[in-house]
Amino acid sequence: MRLQSLVLCSDEKILRVLRRVLSDLEILIDHSSEGDDAIHKLTRQRYEAVIVDYSNERVASQVLRSARSAPVNKRAVVVAILDADKAMRGAFDLGAHFVLYKPISTERARSSFRAARALMKRERRRNTRIPVEIPVTMRFDGGASQKTVTSDLSEGGIAVHHAPRCKQPSTIGLSFVLPASEFKVECKAEVAWVNSGRQAGLRFLDPPTEICHQLKHWVDSHAPELEQDDPPTPCKLTDLSPNCGYLETVAPFPVRTKVTLAMGVEELKVEVGGVVRVAHPEVGMGVEFAQNDPQQRGQVEKFIQALIQSGGSIPEILVQPEGLEEGESGAALPSPQMEDPLLDLFRSQAGLHVEAFRVELQKQRAPANA
Repeated sequence: MRLQSLVLCSDEKILRVLRRVLSDLEILIDHSSEGDDAIHKLTRQRYEAVIVDYSNERVASQVLRSARSAPVNKRAVVVAILDADKAMRGAFDLGAHFVLYKPISTERARSSFRAARALMKRERRRNTRIPVEIPVTMRFDGGASQKTVTSDLSEGGIAVHHAPRCKQPSTIGLSFVLPASEFKVECKAEVAWVNSGRQAGLRFLDPPTEICHQLKHWVDSHAPELEQDDPPTPCKLTDLSPNCGYLETVAPFPVRTKVTLAMGVEELKVEVGGVVRVAHPEVGMGVEFAQNDPQQRGQVEKFIQALIQSGGSIPEILVQPEGLEEGESGAALPSPQMEDPLLDLFRSQAGLHVEAFRVELQKQRAPANA
């Protein structure tokens, strides 16, 4: 099944570039030149991407709000096309994931849409539901438990036949075994929805890396009709701490994208999961590594030591998107075990203009002598 995009744009020059680039990337276009038409389509058809020309800011804002409120398209990847003198913050605040500045060149558009396509594919695969019945144990705060059976399973969560009996649990402990395997999944979840039949959807909360890999492999093996993921994106590592890293790339993934980093230096290869916390279009992105996985922290420390001992070897960094993080961007984040100025910069100064952010990065690389 090919990826589908909705394009709101009345500029023929921009449309020609988009048609050429999206056709090359095998992304179908459903074109609208009027906001009302685009909003009408968003309520009736699923799209993997919504692409909006911001030349009329009022209309563009209405369409972006509609995309975010339409249940069928609230997970769509949103691309905003802005004039060079327009601030991108307004588009991001309305839910845009990627920004393209005018005038749009074919090469720049191709780079951005390659990254967008990789995320579109992962979002579609991540939310693919496989009908399956598996015994599940739900454990609640206070020690109570409840047994039920799934009706479907995806990378991001499960649907169960019987909703949790406790009232508004903050988190639920889940335990089940993947079918046709010996792998036991134990992780936290939250209630995403409950229907009138008392069935419920449970969303996984930051499962460990190994569980993510096992779920992905299981879904892939039971949904062979899905497209293969795009190859990972090569990036240049410029800044690194035990908890995060900054990567230069012309097409960074948006803030709150879950990613997997394959990092190599000389003979050492490690794999690290994380979330994009800072994104600068056409420049780079800051990735915070998962804080809940002790094994991963050990891998990062091993990589840092190997990098220090390599005598200036250039590390190989490949980044693969794993989907968009659930919940609000302002949700509380765990604190690192030790003080980390780079992570503090990502968390407290993410809204800085790219040039000001680079100045802060430079200060950290060469701290003043006491």
